[in-house]
Amino acid sequence: MSRQTQRLDFLAAVSGVMIALQARANGELSHRIGNGVEAALVSFGSGLIIIAIIAVFTPSIKEGARNLRGAVTRGEIARWMLFAGALGGSFVAVQTHIVPLIGVAIYSVASIAGQTAASLVVDRIGLTGGGKKEITPRRIGAAFFTVFAVFISVFDRIDAKNLSIFAVLMGCVAGAIVGVQRAMNGQINEHSHQSFATSFLNFIMGTSFLVFLLALLAIFGSTKIVSLPAGPWWMYTGGVIGVVYIAFTSTIVQHLGVLTFTLFSVGGQLVGSLLIDLYSPTDGVHVSIYLVTGIAMTYLGVIVGGGNNSQARKRLTH
Repeated sequence: MSRQTQRLDFLAAVSGVMIALQARANGELSHRIGNGVEAALVSFGSGLIIIAIIAVFTPSIKEGARNLRGAVTRGEIARWMLFAGALGGSFVAVQTHIVPLIGVAIYSVASIAGQTAASLVVDRIGLTGGGKKEITPRRIGAAFFTVFAVFISVFDRIDAKNLSIFAVLMGCVAGAIVGVQRAMNGQINEHSHQSFATSFLNFIMGTSFLVFLLALLAIFGSTKIVSLPAGPWWMYTGGVIGVVYIAFTSTIVQHLGVLTFTLFSVGGQLVGSLLIDLYSPTDGVHVSIYLVTGIAMTYLGVIVGGGNNSQARKRLTH
């Protein structure tokens, strides 16, 4: 194995750690604000500002936007596909709400299980483009295995008052949401031919969706929009991490391929989430042998399944 390949493998693992760090930052912000949707909007909105500045000085992003607009005009891609970013906004909103409740590690296990299961449906209906794809018994078994890993992860806390089973299930739902979003982004990217243009669209749609959702909750619900709280600086880094993650993936995937990238990235995410819950846990979160076993099982399930999203061309968080 060449040194360059080793460096790329390492960077793929680092990108997985970024996902765990983003979850911790967004979760802390949500805990301080007391409003998961507003915290998600801060994360998405800050990411949008950064990538908008990048777009001003990057002609290829503008070219990607023109390519996508032309594809929509010619009817080569459905207009509803352009709203993939709204799913990203939903994912971050769920993430910011449940991470303070169950911790980064359990959230990561649940999210990956949801992605693995959703990939079966996505490939079966052909949402990634290129027609419907055969679902092998191996992938079905891997999906069930990762879902079972969620149960193992929380086994010692099932009767605990501080564990919300609903939050764990919502972690699985969040993973399923991002699995569908990535499939839609794969089609968008096929027509934009520029991953940052696809990401820019995602940030626009996700931020718009969260603004609309927060306004509805403020008008018709009991939600109150509050000023941004003081706290550790890193809780405002969720949007920055998202943009950096996209920069990593758009470069590394092209050299490693989706399968290799997925395996190293998921490994980095799971190990990173475990370390975060060891050294900077949220209130009431502890690391047990069941959680460590569940993490190992989750990664094994991803390996057996051949990667959650081996048919996709890119992996995008936003």
